[in-house]
Amino acid sequence: MKQKKSGKQFFERFASKASKAVGSPYAFISALTIVILWAVSGPFFDFSETWQLVINTGTTIITFLMVFLIQKSQNKDSLAIQLKLNELVASNSDSSNRLVDIESMTEEEMLIVQKYYQKLSELSDKHEPIKTSHSIEEAHQDHKEKYVSSSKKTAEQTKKISGDHATPKTTITKRKTPTNKKPREK
Repeated sequence: MKQKKSGKQFFERFASKASKAVGSPYAFISALTIVILWAVSGPFFDFSETWQLVINTGTTIITFLMVFLIQKSQNKDSLAIQLKLNELVASNSDSSNRLVDIESMTEEEMLIVQKYYQKLSELSDKHEPIKTSHSIEEAHQDHKEKYVSSSKKTAEQTKKISGDHATPKTTITKRKTPTNKKPREK
């Protein structure tokens, strides 16, 4: 069992590194160089069928193997994104927990949910158009509201865990800035 697990971990690491390497500019330049060298060597081999077979076979084998490596990396990335989205849905009290496992729904069920969100979007557009700009002040206010809400939830969770009905003391200290340093000149 341990050997099987280490084999899977090896393949996962290999697939991740290979996908990143193949997606790099160096890999593209290397592949382009190989194709140019192959094309330049054509006259030396009289553009024979064997000369053509070399590039066809090489590219077919590489493409065949890369499909599996890229799919493995894509599966992992897709799963990570799904888990992050599930966490966002589950942690927001206003969102429906039905969406946490939406990928297991049938396409017909997903279309029903899609119609719901389309209608919600239409209603939202009537209230405030998407092109309405948001201000920096609005962003600060949103952040402040989330921070206060988060602090209240933390305090409530602490009460539940400790069983104590007293409000826990929260201390926030400001980072001291050295006063003897001169400001940077531009």
